[in-house]
Amino acid sequence: MLRRRGHRVVFVVEESFAGSLAAKDFEERVMRLGPAPEVPEQPGQFWKDFIRDTAPVFRTSTLEQLRSFIAPTWQALVDGARYVDRRLTEIFGELEPDVIVQDNVCAFPAIPAGGRPWVRIMSCNPLEMRDPALPPTFSGLPTGDRTGWDEFLAEYETQVGELQRSFSAFCVDQGAPPLPATDMIHESPWLNLGLFPDELAYPRSARLRPTWHNLQTSVRATDDPWQPPEADGRRLVYLSLGSLGSADVELMRQLVGLLADTPHRYIVSRGPRHDEYELAANMAGAEFLPQTSVLPHVDAVITHGGNNTVTECMWFGKPMLVLPIFWDQHDNAQRVHETGYGIRLPTYALTRDRLAQAIDSLLTDSGIRDRAVAAGQRLHTRPGTVAAAELIERVARTGEPVTAG
Repeated sequence: MLRRRGHRVVFVVEESFAGSLAAKDFEERVMRLGPAPEVPEQPGQFWKDFIRDTAPVFRTSTLEQLRSFIAPTWQALVDGARYVDRRLTEIFGELEPDVIVQDNVCAFPAIPAGGRPWVRIMSCNPLEMRDPALPPTFSGLPTGDRTGWDEFLAEYETQVGELQRSFSAFCVDQGAPPLPATDMIHESPWLNLGLFPDELAYPRSARLRPTWHNLQTSVRATDDPWQPPEADGRRLVYLSLGSLGSADVELMRQLVGLLADTPHRYIVSRGPRHDEYELAANMAGAEFLPQTSVLPHVDAVITHGGNNTVTECMWFGKPMLVLPIFWDQHDNAQRVHETGYGIRLPTYALTRDRLAQAIDSLLTDSGIRDRAVAAGQRLHTRPGTVAAAELIERVARTGEPVTAG
């Protein structure tokens, strides 16, 4: 969208992704988040391996995951930010950009330290911006019941508190401001963008700063076309656990087995380990599918609850069965469930009957389906991609903060 508006757009990409944006005629600058491996790696291979090796942890509660998944993940992210800081400083010095746009969950100190206008995109669940009236981020706990909130917050401090403080000190050493208490990333003084539909919004007790703007969604329109199978009277359901969730082959095999005898058809995004399991007779799929081209053709979606898929389902008006695995997926799943735009089930405690009943509910409950359709119709009146481009352009042009209203 920015390029269409006449601007030069340069992507800073992790080295294993080199060429992926150049293939779309964008400029690239490459960086690394750690030392180069002895063997050339596939794009995003570190995180695919990380998820594969950590998969048993996902069968534990979100409280237990703080020690066994959240803390190690933060450590890996912070280590990457430390490693890449000098390289980012070099890139920004070379390019001298009018504005830097960052979409990440932890800070890159080189961005605020450089003094150039920058934009933060928060493409995760908005609980990332903590609020005392709302459940702790990563907990998946209900909004209307405070049971377990204090215990979760105390355990989060035990597992992550010291890492957060040491990373904040690193930011200061590099010339950036200290991090806000408990946070791993700064707010931008210029512009902050969230993308979470009003239909799923949380009842915050504290207002965000006026530089925060909610895009509602930010759905790409650049996926390749996709042709659905010929209609045969059965309902069509899309199954995607994301590129990382689908790396849990045991879970994918279990889902295929549970869905095989249901009276519906399934389109399956099979993921990077697609050659390690077989689909059932009522399924078709591929390693990668153009999701935004698939969604308009299906009747419901089975998802891991990643923020992209959740907001895309809302954009296309599709009810969701959410099977969360890690990170903010638990929060998204709970919010979709408690606002009536889908159903949350325990991912690793599924039974054939419970799964089948949930899918049938999504396909037959007119309340869920009507709410989803209405949300999609509203969201289409103001595409987030257009709003984002306009706001980023204003920062680049003026160098001044853009405040709501």
